[in-house]
Amino acid sequence: MKLKILFEDENYIIVHKPSGILSIPDRHNEQLLSIRNELIKIFKQIFVVHRIDRDTSGCICFAKNEKSHQYLSTLFTTRQVEKIYLGIIHGCFEKEEGIIDKAIAEHPYIKGKMIINAKAGKSSITEYRVLESFGKFSLVEYKIQTGRTHQIRIHSADLGNPIVCDAVYGIPDPVFISSIKKNYKLSKSALEETPILNRLALHAHQISFIDESRKKNSGC
Repeated sequence: MKLKILFEDENYIIVHKPSGILSIPDRHNEQLLSIRNELIKIFKQIFVVHRIDRDTSGCICFAKNEKSHQYLSTLFTTRQVEKIYLGIIHGCFEKEEGIIDKAIAEHPYIKGKMIINAKAGKSSITEYRVLESFGKFSLVEYKIQTGRTHQIRIHSADLGNPIVCDAVYGIPDPVFISSIKKNYKLSKSALEETPILNRLALHAHQISFIDESRKKNSGC
């Protein structure tokens, strides 16, 4: 796998993670393709700071040494890392911008699924801003103050507007041009319409932080 490097210095590397690829090795099968394992082939030693969902694409940052790992881990814990996502949702939120503050917990019966749970859940805060609406869909910018599993996906679904192609919290159906463009006609040579999107419509657009030298690092 050829890695797309977005930013690199002596302490950190930010790469693009394609949708469908693991951030870190699967605990039950370390041979599965993951970004961390690919980086290990290059640097021999790499430190995990955070992760993004397998089905989500976008920026992911790793530390190259233990000192930088500890520093950046502290920034994540104290919410000093800015994480911006872009997502396409079904419909449009009732308000064009807002803050979703709803605790998230693991589903008691379904492995790998999360639920909104005010009593047992962990604090989860998502800021959002609708950038554009087109047909049955809307493009939304998200800033997450916390980094819970499936946070944006479950927060969006809870408002009644799940992320497009989300098989866990929404509708898994792919998107076609005919879903957006009125009076769209299939070309005479085409037997059937090809989807323009058939993966989770969520992308980690940017991650930025102030490093040890007080220089701002970011990848997008």
